[in-house]
Amino acid sequence: MPARTDELTDDAPATSRRGRRFTAWPLWATVAGALGLFTLFSETRADSHGSDFAYPITAEDVASLSHSTFRLAGITGYLTVLALLVFAALWRQRVERRYPGSLGAALVTVGVVATSGLVALTSGWRGALGNYLPGGLEEGSYDPHGLLGYYMMNDFSPYIAWVPLLAAAFGLAWMGLREGLVSRGLGVLAGLLAVALLTATFLTGVPGLPGMSIIGLVVGGIWLAVGRNAVIRGSAG
Repeated sequence: MPARTDELTDDAPATSRRGRRFTAWPLWATVAGALGLFTLFSETRADSHGSDFAYPITAEDVASLSHSTFRLAGITGYLTVLALLVFAALWRQRVERRYPGSLGAALVTVGVVATSGLVALTSGWRGALGNYLPGGLEEGSYDPHGLLGYYMMNDFSPYIAWVPLLAAAFGLAWMGLREGLVSRGLGVLAGLLAVALLTATFLTGVPGLPGMSIIGLVVGGIWLAVGRNAVIRGSAG
């Protein structure tokens, strides 16, 4: 039998079961997701010409890239981190503490915080490459082969940084399907997204596929803000 909402809380404040249909604070997840998507796809790739590009990528290809897009990605990446941490703090204060018995709520917090740490690291690498490329503030610090090494770190790491967000998705799935704290539809969507991305990663061997969980972050924030979710009802807007 699924655990009832009232079994998951020890000291949750008495609130109206009707609550409001719109709560603003979950939209911090949507803001973080939108910034994350922009950050992921704002870089300039050495093979941006697709099928017309003559592989392999060489040090000379990387040295010819524009530094400005990498610097911009570093900045928006840091803004993504801040938005993730604001959402995590609000979720911790207004959800996890109200339902201390909820495993799913705790998993969401851990997943988002872990993601923010990795995104901070990979965004720093992007910003650094922007500084080291020709035209950057530290141009000439590395030769073309050194720049190639930095480029390789920036190839998949910004996508891999979002792997812990899959844990948050499983947390929402648990809250929706087992604990009844978020809508069942949201729980099903979160669970399917996490399983699909993990399965695709295992089958293809492409380590960056979990980065697409950012789309779920955008949708999930909106769903939590406007949907019927017991965990949100009564929380301050």
